[in-house]
Amino acid sequence: MAITLSPETKKQLQASIKRYFLEHLDEDIGDLKAGLFLDYCLKEIGPVVYNKAIADAQAYFQERVVDLEGVCYEKEFTFWAPKSSGRAPR
Repeated sequence: MAITLSPETKKQLQASIKRYFLEHLDEDIGDLKAGLFLDYCLKEIGPVVYNKAIADAQAYFQERVVDLEGVCYEKEFTFWAPKSSGRAPR
């Protein structure tokens, strides 16, 4: 599944990449280089992060499903069951 971004998100990411290069690598790059670097990250690094996020979400939900009965179970037909108040049912 290809990772796609809105034009506004791409624009913000490109600005962030340009700032990073300038502040951390002392290199002033333009929109083209920032866009190419962003495309590289989305194609090469993005799937790794995406797959990890999916695996983490799947593990999270599987853990919750395992104990679903213990967490969500409610006893049935308890209205006429003897109460623990010490009184015998009529």
